[in-house]
Amino acid sequence: CAVHGAAAAVVFPNGTAWQGASGVSHPDVEMSPDMSFAIGSITKNMVAALVLQLAEEGRLSLEDPISTWLPAYPHVSGAITVRQLLNHTSGLFMFWDNQDIWDDLIRDRTRVFTPEEVLGYLKEPEFAPGEGYRYSNTNYLLAAMIVTEVTGSTLAAEMRRRFWVPLGLEGARLPLEEPYPENLAHVWGDNYEKDGSIRDITFLPRASHDSIGHGSSGVFMTAPDLARWTDALYRGKVLQPSSLAEMRGFGAGDYGLGLGRLGRKAGGVLWARTEGHGGGNIGSTAFMAHLPDHGVSLAVMVNRFGTGCASRLVGDLGGIAARHVRTPSVTEILWSVEGLLSAMYLLAGAGALVFALRKDRPLILVLFGGLAIAGGWVLSTRGLPLHYVLVPEGVLLVVIGLSLTVAARRRRGQ
Repeated sequence: CAVHGAAAAVVFPNGTAWQGASGVSHPDVEMSPDMSFAIGSITKNMVAALVLQLAEEGRLSLEDPISTWLPAYPHVSGAITVRQLLNHTSGLFMFWDNQDIWDDLIRDRTRVFTPEEVLGYLKEPEFAPGEGYRYSNTNYLLAAMIVTEVTGSTLAAEMRRRFWVPLGLEGARLPLEEPYPENLAHVWGDNYEKDGSIRDITFLPRASHDSIGHGSSGVFMTAPDLARWTDALYRGKVLQPSSLAEMRGFGAGDYGLGLGRLGRKAGGVLWARTEGHGGGNIGSTAFMAHLPDHGVSLAVMVNRFGTGCASRLVGDLGGIAARHVRTPSVTEILWSVEGLLSAMYLLAGAGALVFALRKDRPLILVLFGGLAIAGGWVLSTRGLPLHYVLVPEGVLLVVIGLSLTVAARRRRGQ
């Protein structure tokens, strides 16, 4: 992985936990699990949970049109419901898609944007409310504004009162409404200047970016705290069962309310259902993930943005953790893409054996066998125990191939 360092944590169904780190935060300082990262869009999961708590309390309804709580804004339909904000079916333009906001952000990194100023960068909606799916940070900016309006408090204060203090996650922060964490993991990149540089950008001014991301990407946490948050969410310590079911009601885009199904390229485990959320921020990428069939919750954070490393780590670590809970069933293995490919490889191996015997080409078996052994080893490291099939097949093919090769040479020597 093209990152300087990574931190991760796993919470198992019996409540035991594991945490670890690898690489460096910055020169001569190793990465540590107790270092904080900006978790980016995983913030949406916390905002959605907060809105669902307010709905449980009867202080708002998911079916409320947002005009109930907010004034009119250009390019924002008042008929959009709170639910449509949370599941990204509002059709609202993604403010990050307007180059002007990037230009203004870079022009003055110390500028603190108000939510109303950010909404000024919106363009025409992508579609009418409820007529499609389009992931947009604008939805969660508005959801955060509704939380503030309903509670008369700040988003940071509500998260701390409702989540961080009760769950013992008091190291979580939501700047700029409260101070940045002191134990920051150093992050690396080009600071969105697109000059190809990779440098330590941890302490460069970032108020403009963090204020624009209010409600959609602003929370900072450690990997162990994020894993514990995920575990608490799925154990019913945050929401009532009916609300958690709403959050997990995956629809268009495999997205529910601040939560989604994690596919193979987005942190999913090869052979197990995986749910959660990913996020990126200045110089960092993070994932929260939960395996509902295994009761495993985990978090992964890396100190560089956009490398794909964090999603691969989630898939690998999640697979290992899930296998620790229970060995995958034959059905789970065979219905994975890798399982089907391995079955096809078995058939191809049989075909190679027939071909080698008929054409006297035994070295083909050595090649096929070597590839089977290598494939089995790779899949075993990703939590998919196909090495029990591929490695014996590979060894058998290699032995047969070498034996036939030796026999052929002896015949020629006679």
